[in-house]
Amino acid sequence: MPDNDFDPRERVQQIQSEFAERGDTTGWFDALYKEAAGNTERIPWADLEPNPYFKEWAERNDLSGDGRSALVVGCGLGDDANYLNQLGFKVSAFDLSPTAIDWAKKLYGEIDIRFEVMNLFEPYRGWLGAFDFVLEIYTIQPLPMEMREDAIDAVSRFVKDGGELVVVTRGREDDEPVDQVPWPLSRKDLSRFEVNGLLQTELVVCPAVNEGEPDRWVIKYDKN
Repeated sequence: MPDNDFDPRERVQQIQSEFAERGDTTGWFDALYKEAAGNTERIPWADLEPNPYFKEWAERNDLSGDGRSALVVGCGLGDDANYLNQLGFKVSAFDLSPTAIDWAKKLYGEIDIRFEVMNLFEPYRGWLGAFDFVLEIYTIQPLPMEMREDAIDAVSRFVKDGGELVVVTRGREDDEPVDQVPWPLSRKDLSRFEVNGLLQTELVVCPAVNEGEPDRWVIKYDKN
């Protein structure tokens, strides 16, 4: 029987706060996936479809992999990795949560995607500067604000010279306060990518699907 009183976004707030009080800033991710016990309705971002804002951008730009290497940062259940595979990329994907990666392998294990359990801040050395196309969707914004610059630096390091990075995030004004997870990114936050040698070539503002939520931004960077 479905639990009609259960609010997955409210549960995210609760479990994130519980772990933060214990000084654990990232452990709540795997705890949430474990608690869901295979029920995607308990994971707010588990749509079993590629992110709609990224998909719209990709279709508008006729994105094609043509065998190029791609990395999905914080891949969750692997839906965006699967989409990139369908577009012709050779895809690797990672998540901090072992439970999420096990789940992704069950969903897409028969597809040629390399799924790995990995901490963004402890990357495989062979992955640094190794990817033609890097995709980051909603993985920086749930991390504590004091980790934001380090997270952006870490994502940037995966992009090879001549490669591309696409970021999808909730957006906010530079002076707009943030009060709960996920904490949207501002243009000032995003400028950190350029410190890492990435040139912003596009920023698309997309009205949120759900009324009252922040706009979504799709930002593309090139590394020359």
